[in-house]
Amino acid sequence: MVVRIDLTGKKALVTGSSQGIGLAIASGLAAAGASVVLTGRDAAKLTAAAAGITGEVTTVAGDVTTEDGTAALLEAVPDVDVLVNNLGVFGARPALEITDDEWRRYFEVNVLTGVRLTRAYLPGMRDRGWGRIQYIASDSAVTIPAEMIHYGMSKTALLAVSRGFAKEAAGSGVTVNSVIAGPTHTGGVEEFVRSLVGDDLPWDDAQREFMRAHRPQSLLQRLIEPEEIANMCVYLASPLASATTGGALRVDGGYVDTILP
Repeated sequence: MVVRIDLTGKKALVTGSSQGIGLAIASGLAAAGASVVLTGRDAAKLTAAAAGITGEVTTVAGDVTTEDGTAALLEAVPDVDVLVNNLGVFGARPALEITDDEWRRYFEVNVLTGVRLTRAYLPGMRDRGWGRIQYIASDSAVTIPAEMIHYGMSKTALLAVSRGFAKEAAGSGVTVNSVIAGPTHTGGVEEFVRSLVGDDLPWDDAQREFMRAHRPQSLLQRLIEPEEIANMCVYLASPLASATTGGALRVDGGYVDTILP
């Protein structure tokens, strides 16, 4: 049996897709035949990212963490078949030093942005009888890191949000899932690793020290590459995943030490 993923004729929107995991997901969806919309605040970065993707790609620059930014996106892209809520922020902060404003920011960016877009796009998907919505969560959703519990809180919320919207979409042909990504090699994570282990070590040594000291339960024992996260997302976006909904699918390198999330 040969497994072929064909998304020809489908339009996919990936938030936070000018770099990192979002860009890898967009590239994977385009490679499967989807027309892809990249979003982000920096128009120049979006243009550069789009130039590296083979396939039909458009870009919409703007801040979708705001209602006005979301309205502008919806005007430019009124309907999609695949929505990947990837946009998120993270960073280390001692628990007792996290301010009210930081708590609000992490919820508004990491959770409410995806909720707002789901609320906008799900009805059209349901009317057409087909759609795929994904939330990019994290191992931090179920293994809360002591150094960034505000981030963990936001990713735990995504598991609840995706399960709830899956129920809203029940029986419609629309699936809603979250993807639990493990520690992944991106530019932002490189900075995060350096903030914890210092700048003196070569990158390979710094990565190994980070995994040893801060993520020792990883069975992969290395950072995951963005393309490995994208592979799961492309599958979930495909007709092959028609019976997978309301789930939390793990691409965590065995980081979470449970059989189920």
